[in-house]
Amino acid sequence: MGTEGTHDSHGIRRDAIPHPTPPPPPARPPAVPPLPNQAPRPGQGGPPAMPPGPPPAEPSGQGVGASAAGSAESPFVHWLRTPRPSVAPGVWVSGYRPKPPEAPDQVPASRLLGGAALALVVAYLLGKIIWKLYLDDYWLVLVLTPESWQDSGSKVALGLAQRVYIVLYVALVAAVFGRAGNWAEVFRRYVLPIFRQAGQGGASRTPLTPETDPAQWPEMRAFGAGGAADRLAAEAWAGRMNDVDHSRIERAWQSVRAQPGRLAAFTDTVLRHGAAACAHPSGARDLPVRTAQHDLLAQQVRIGLASEDPRNPYAHRGVSLALDPGVLGTSLLAVGPPGAGKTGRLVRPVVESLCLQALAGRVAVVAVGPAGAGIGPDDAFDVVVKIGRPESAYDLDLYGGTSDPDEAAGVLAEALIGDMAHTLPGGDSRRAATALAQLLGPFQAAHARFPSVPELRELLDGSKTAIEALRAALDAAGQSAHAREVDARVRQSTAAGDVGALLADRIALLDRPAFADFFATAGDRRPFSLRALEHPLRVRIDLPERGHAEASRMLARLVLAQFTESAVGRADRSLFACLVLDDASHTVTQEALRGIQRLRAANAGTVLTLRTLDDVPEGLRSALLGAVGCRMAYAGVTTWDGARFAEVWGKAWVETRDVTDREFIAEAPMTKVLHFIRKAVTGKAATLQSVTVRKVERERWSASELAHSVPPGHAVLSVTSVRGDAAPPVLVDLRG
Repeated sequence: MGTEGTHDSHGIRRDAIPHPTPPPPPARPPAVPPLPNQAPRPGQGGPPAMPPGPPPAEPSGQGVGASAAGSAESPFVHWLRTPRPSVAPGVWVSGYRPKPPEAPDQVPASRLLGGAALALVVAYLLGKIIWKLYLDDYWLVLVLTPESWQDSGSKVALGLAQRVYIVLYVALVAAVFGRAGNWAEVFRRYVLPIFRQAGQGGASRTPLTPETDPAQWPEMRAFGAGGAADRLAAEAWAGRMNDVDHSRIERAWQSVRAQPGRLAAFTDTVLRHGAAACAHPSGARDLPVRTAQHDLLAQQVRIGLASEDPRNPYAHRGVSLALDPGVLGTSLLAVGPPGAGKTGRLVRPVVESLCLQALAGRVAVVAVGPAGAGIGPDDAFDVVVKIGRPESAYDLDLYGGTSDPDEAAGVLAEALIGDMAHTLPGGDSRRAATALAQLLGPFQAAHARFPSVPELRELLDGSKTAIEALRAALDAAGQSAHAREVDARVRQSTAAGDVGALLADRIALLDRPAFADFFATAGDRRPFSLRALEHPLRVRIDLPERGHAEASRMLARLVLAQFTESAVGRADRSLFACLVLDDASHTVTQEALRGIQRLRAANAGTVLTLRTLDDVPEGLRSALLGAVGCRMAYAGVTTWDGARFAEVWGKAWVETRDVTDREFIAEAPMTKVLHFIRKAVTGKAATLQSVTVRKVERERWSASELAHSVPPGHAVLSVTSVRGDAAPPVLVDLRG
């Protein structure tokens, strides 16, 4: 692949793609270096598209003082004013309304409605009979009315008496059958909520004051930036602002609150650019297409609807569920067979949400998956690395952008043999890291760079030509200490069971013609490295799964190892960094688990998907489920995988009812006759039921239930926030 052009400090080619045409503001509150945007490329397959962001309204001509009472609010303002109460982790917060307290002893809906309907039918039939027999022809009226009324023969008086008796009769029937049919409970359960919702809807439309209206930016006004608040409010009411703009400017405003000296520059930028102020370095203000429902004010993406299943907690039934950095910071593991919807209904929405938040200057996201997996279109990312494809505009740094040979050796050893480290002497990859460091350090000292893949392969193979050339370069540079490292590597290579031969075999998987233009280290080539996680970047890395499966797994381990090292080693952790790895088969190792556990404290997390836990070494399966805070089991998991999830989700106290039937033996002659007739008609003897209620401890979800009772298109999800709040496993309809 060509190496012409200039590059920035993170190895991003500046001439590969055009810069945004609008000039950036002179003083942008979120201090991030300019990065180029990816050139437009054809989109990839995926779920049906949704319009980007809250739909903008037509300019209404309303100024800063516009209110909901004076004019129709724009869709963006309506979205901004939607209440977002504090809820449990994993719950979709936009417009959430808490459910009424559960009534444990309430009558089931089917029995309640059935009894009410039966009572209504009986009351109607009885009313018709009484009407025909007594009320319709004045018979009962003549009996009950005074004789003075009858003597007068006044039809008006008789009609009035008839109406009085009808009202009394209807009231009597309604009282008797209303009590028998439990109509009062039907009214409380199904009619009152309609009036309550109508009342709440009217309350939500009550005009807001400038001090409480989020569309008027009250915090900005209170801080002394009234001019900027007026401009932004006008942009919002005119429909020229979207959710990404609001989140991005809010992020910039937070930096102004932290450093008040930036207030003047911030105000000037907003007054000149309006909703486009403080733009992302790419110049983009939205994604080209959205496939999921997002709420950037809460940083959430909606993934489904909790089922009305008795195994779900009452508070979650019928509630929308969502993911956000607050729970992804504990990392997420999703397990399900092929076709279960892991990519389309989890990975794609999560990546989409993180990309939107990256445009708002809040997140750095790296999405990794097989080429053509449908994670997102090319123009939704700033950097797209297509390993093994000549049209790729970017390369990948094999050494993670570090200049420390020991760090580079450790990460590379994890990528090359991390999946088999448990079979090596010592049970880890430390010996492999030492062997690599004995070559990387001297090579860097001699050539001021790390070796390319062909050069490293020759050194690991023990090529005399390569070794002698390295020794000569070290002697010329006066690096005698590094020369001793090379001599030690040569001596160890002759020992039985040396790890160098295994490393050479593994690095040979990358020394293929398909990868000839990748992983270069010579010249002015600066491949992309994950050291750029301090900036709000959107990165997608396509792995060469087809035809190079083993190399693809090795590269996935490399990216995971580099991500954990880079995320933890960031000087500025204000951005949430997330790695989304679609299909993490043969990627999870003991070192990877240690790295994942460190991410939570570094404002970072990972999203991993697996077809089955069998793709993880047996000794690490339980440790993996324990290392992540969010776990997701899709429909179709095996019983063995279900047993692991059931174990990590634990048990809960539940109320059980044991019903015992015994035959009822009558003693009275008439009762015996009735029981005989009943048995002759129904074929069943009369019985008495004995109900025993007790509390027992049972698994929240058993292995059998996870394997056989989860419907297609559903999954069982549990989440934990970075603050330690945990939600129980919930059955969620991913299509809801």
